[in-house]
Amino acid sequence: MLEKKEHNYEKAVLVGVVTQHQDEEKLQEYMDELEFLAYTAGGTVDRRFTQKLTQPDSKTFIGSGKALEIKEYVKENGIGTVIFDDELSPSQLKNLEREIEVKILDRTNLILDIFAQRAQTSYARTQVELAQYQYLLPRLTRMWTHLERQKGGIGMRGPGETEIETDRRIIRDRISLLKEKLKTIDKQMATQRNNRGKVVRAALVGYTNVGKSTLMNALSKSEVFAENKLFATLDTTVRKVVIGNLPFLLTDTVGFIRKLPTQLVESFKSTLDEVREADLLIHVVDISHESFEDHIESVNQTLMEINAHQKPMIMVFNKIDDFSYEKKDEDDLTPSTKKNISLDEWKNTWMAKSKYPTVFISALTKENFPEMKKMIYDEVMKIHISRFPYNDFLFEYFDNDEEENNQ
Repeated sequence: MLEKKEHNYEKAVLVGVVTQHQDEEKLQEYMDELEFLAYTAGGTVDRRFTQKLTQPDSKTFIGSGKALEIKEYVKENGIGTVIFDDELSPSQLKNLEREIEVKILDRTNLILDIFAQRAQTSYARTQVELAQYQYLLPRLTRMWTHLERQKGGIGMRGPGETEIETDRRIIRDRISLLKEKLKTIDKQMATQRNNRGKVVRAALVGYTNVGKSTLMNALSKSEVFAENKLFATLDTTVRKVVIGNLPFLLTDTVGFIRKLPTQLVESFKSTLDEVREADLLIHVVDISHESFEDHIESVNQTLMEINAHQKPMIMVFNKIDDFSYEKKDEDDLTPSTKKNISLDEWKNTWMAKSKYPTVFISALTKENFPEMKKMIYDEVMKIHISRFPYNDFLFEYFDNDEEENNQ
């Protein structure tokens, strides 16, 4: 018999700062997301530490008093990891490890670790490895404190190469090798994209954990891995989808996140080529998340960075089955907040005036699916007719759902 494996979650604490650019409410949102990241990576959060600063300290990111408080708490409660919400400089990382005497991670390192766990294909693993080495290179100074820099004695004097210099050279060589490997794979993928013929290409984009893979499975009747964790999908998946009489290719891409590490944007640019070269973007949004408007902004920012922001787009607000709001009493005169806005009220706000077609659905229960399918069909049809006026297979539209109901 196989023994059951028990998952041992690492105990961690989170650290964030309130600055002039990040108020307390915004910090709490980021810390909630950081806690979800820690859980995805295999950790449980024991406590959160926050501090108000004009700007982060250049030596230790937080004040010396707060560092001492964290050190005492960590020792008393057997905590093994301290996770910071922002990216730490190499010197800050080194100083904090010396001060607190436990493993220190920043947001970037945590995201890279999740990516390393989730990468399945050789292509994804190569991209993650490249991003990890690019992150690691300037931080090598803290890696070899347990070893002597250079041996002395008879016959050992002279110009040698210290261990840290050797490691830097090895990592630089490895980075060059990985970049060459990615170039080769990029050429192969570009050839695959060119061989897809007269078919319109649509790509699912959106924040991480908004339900893109679940929607992909529902539309394509396939079984792409989907899980209620951040970055469940790293590998690009392409499936043929037929709505009515119109076939098109649908791509499921890696999710975006706020404060996305620059190393990941760089190394995953080739994966994002699927988005850049798509004819239509289906922007999936988790309407049940209280910060969904910020998520939309983050995705739009990333699309702008990869020069894909001017493409035709459909806004799909997902998870309406999970949406909830707090209804105010009629005699309650306090100002309304986002928590008091109903789904119908949201539909009549800026969403109604959006320049993109908008639909509200549940990928899980398939609520409003016919409306969404018709919307996708209309947009794909426009692109197909403009690109291939002498089309090979288009005729009068028929409804898949009606046909299925009649059988």
